[in-house]
Amino acid sequence: MGDILITDDERDIRELISDILKDEGYTTRLAGTSEECMSEISKEKPALMILDIWLKDSGMDGIDILKAVKRDHPEVPVVIISGHGNIEIAVAAIKQGAYDFIEKPFNIDQLLVVIRRAMETSRLRRENKELKQGDRSVAEMIGESAAFKAMRSQLDKVTKSNGRVMLSGGAGAGKEIAARYIHQNSTRSSAPFVTINCATVAPEQMETLLFGREGQDGGLELGLLEQANGGVIYLDEVADMPLGTQSKILRVLVDQRFQRVGGTEKIQVDIRVISSTNKDLQGEIEAGNFREELYHRLNVVPISVPSLEERREDIPLLSEHFIAELAETQGLPVRELAEDARALLQTMHWPGNVRQLKNLIERVLILGDNEAPISARELPQNDGGGDQSEGPLVLGGALATLPLREARELFEREYLLTQINRFGGNISRTAAFVGMERSALHRKLKSLGVVTSNKSGARIAHVEGNDG
Repeated sequence: MGDILITDDERDIRELISDILKDEGYTTRLAGTSEECMSEISKEKPALMILDIWLKDSGMDGIDILKAVKRDHPEVPVVIISGHGNIEIAVAAIKQGAYDFIEKPFNIDQLLVVIRRAMETSRLRRENKELKQGDRSVAEMIGESAAFKAMRSQLDKVTKSNGRVMLSGGAGAGKEIAARYIHQNSTRSSAPFVTINCATVAPEQMETLLFGREGQDGGLELGLLEQANGGVIYLDEVADMPLGTQSKILRVLVDQRFQRVGGTEKIQVDIRVISSTNKDLQGEIEAGNFREELYHRLNVVPISVPSLEERREDIPLLSEHFIAELAETQGLPVRELAEDARALLQTMHWPGNVRQLKNLIERVLILGDNEAPISARELPQNDGGGDQSEGPLVLGGALATLPLREARELFEREYLLTQINRFGGNISRTAAFVGMERSALHRKLKSLGVVTSNKSGARIAHVEGNDG
């Protein structure tokens, strides 16, 4: 469960604590002096420390050790114990970074509660550190389409500022990658990037997670705002943040200060806020679910992250990137994409966006032939489900009941809409692929009522009078 270093000059005490913790499933190491304690730390950093204030025959006391540990290993929680405890010593220990203070003779149940809570804090800090170390590898921006280039141009313009950015787009479109791209190309790139998904946190836990907690027993838990100090906090799916928390976040945005839950001290932070949503925030405001003032504070620079269907040109490039990535991270085979697979991927319906594409590629690599190129036969004809009318056209149902002229017109319209969008609105490339002269294609599109217009920086084909 975790390695705990127990330092106490009384052998009976440290062995008693060790026996209790071993019964609970923990592993322990013991030290009777400051020298033994520092030696154990140098051998291997513990997950948690239990440390006596007074250490006989030692060159350092517990406070000195605490200072050294917090300087070199700030993520390690330290629980202070003392038989000579008083409120002054407790306050001094907490100020130096101790997780909690327990006075001898201590209650076993109380000690176990504090240790369990501290070990959970240790785990969260360790995971947070690992995530920060991995940040640089997850913000790779892949794409060459007009819609993608337009978005990246906007991202590049905001990287060097501290302005708040609101990223909008469908689930799986890549909003978090865009947020990480801003962070990694900003002056805050060496500082933390901390994420909170507002849609997955229970409302009653949100404020403690963001602001931290000060317990009546002196225990301290740092919230995500303090962990993000100097860097960026990313509020993912901010529309799902509880109304009560919204008002408190608003105050943080105004003066960059807040109080921990259960605390009285004002904590000053320097953070940049990036948020995202897949909902219509104006509609959420009208429904009373989102504070309008908070919306205006967060929406300083709005940037739209295009859906995969708005950047179909990028699908083969993204697919090849995922094949290489999955080969490196999971040992899956490296396979080429056959031309028929490229064409089908570019014409499929993608309600789950880039995330859905990656999942599909992973599934094909796991189940398919390890050597042959990926062919269209291995791909689902309408991956992702949904209304068939939004995906590839299938002969059946209403189409099969139409007279030939009407069925042909419907097929031609849907076919050409799909091909034009596959090639990013480029009529010349579409004409070459379908085998028509460009002028003949223009005439055909006009007769079918198909037009193109700009959306998210790309040319999108649609039926005249229909925005979708």
